[in-house]
Amino acid sequence: MSLIVQKYGGTSVGTVERIQAVAERAGKAVQEGHQLVVVVSAMSGETDRLLNLAKAIQNPPAPRELDAMLSTGEQVTIGLLAMALQARGIDAVSFTGGQIPITTDSAYNKARIVDIDATRVRQELERGKVAVVAGFQGIDAGGSITTLGRGGSDTTAVALAAALKADECQIYTDVDGVYTTDPRIVPEARRLDRITYEEMLEMASLGAKVLQIRSVEFASKYQVTLRVLSSFMDGPGTLITTEENIMEAALISGVTLNRDEAKLTIVGVPDRPGIASHILGPVADANIEVDMIVQNSGADGSADFTFTVHRNDYERALGICQATSAELKARKVEGDRKIVKVSIVGVGMRSHAGIASRMFRALAAEGVNLQMISTSEIKISVVVDEKYGELAVRILHSEFGLAGASTAA
Repeated sequence: MSLIVQKYGGTSVGTVERIQAVAERAGKAVQEGHQLVVVVSAMSGETDRLLNLAKAIQNPPAPRELDAMLSTGEQVTIGLLAMALQARGIDAVSFTGGQIPITTDSAYNKARIVDIDATRVRQELERGKVAVVAGFQGIDAGGSITTLGRGGSDTTAVALAAALKADECQIYTDVDGVYTTDPRIVPEARRLDRITYEEMLEMASLGAKVLQIRSVEFASKYQVTLRVLSSFMDGPGTLITTEENIMEAALISGVTLNRDEAKLTIVGVPDRPGIASHILGPVADANIEVDMIVQNSGADGSADFTFTVHRNDYERALGICQATSAELKARKVEGDRKIVKVSIVGVGMRSHAGIASRMFRALAAEGVNLQMISTSEIKISVVVDEKYGELAVRILHSEFGLAGASTAA
């Protein structure tokens, strides 16, 4: 008998009919002899509906009260799914995050899991019940309800799988696995049979929306075997595991496109030690995450300092940079919201030279200008003009033979 944690997102439980379908799938796992925990999100659109209600009363809403309100979306789903299972003769019991309990810090709206006491869930599993758990939520040390931020149900599922030492954590979504790139951009994109934690983490952080980044971090840290599957069709999905469990690593596993980028440049800052801290310190204090950074030194003792932020943070970051520019007596501040980041990812880069030059040559041949470049051991990212984003993805997908490659990573 194996212990499986299944997670279903909002589209998978978006209607009563889809909840019934989830109950059917869960029921098959029980019939096969598995112990089963099912983590669910709110029904699709419900979290946004609740958020809009809150904003109609108070804008911005009080974080603690907003969490208390948003958590009700998942509570509806766990109740309905538990009933659907019981109607099929399958003993099921629902749990909110606080009932387990999943303990978090008190960072409302984006809390982090501190501890999970899986004793109650384990007891119900031993009694032959299916545990239906509300994703996205927990409880802090003071007993207040907290939420884990967008996509937090993925993190709930992986964290529970780690706490229970589950054999596999299955993430059911509206796609049937992880693809070499977005099939809407490249119809020939292929589903990968396997991919490493590192590659999935890079792809998630670079724009692939299949899994929430924190859930992949959790899975990697606690060695939880993850599988991405479709709620709407049968298939093997994509297994996310350690590099050691993959026989032969592909040179490049995927190409990603992140449209959420914006670029800021402070032109003519003094070229002296500590200038990067002077510029980025106020940005960090405003809780704005910086991605790529480039500093170009000039012959006149000045430098141009460029960095990228999430497009939603552009206006705030621009205001901060204008204030900093005035302090430093820089020449000007330039901004650009019409950029995107295109990246290639693959653990095979570790053992192959010349990948970067091949990437740059392929893009140059099609007239795609590179504004910024960033590299790590298993990824290369470039910033290009927004209008060239999808073209760049198609070029690189073809250049590295991903359309015709085996689906095994």
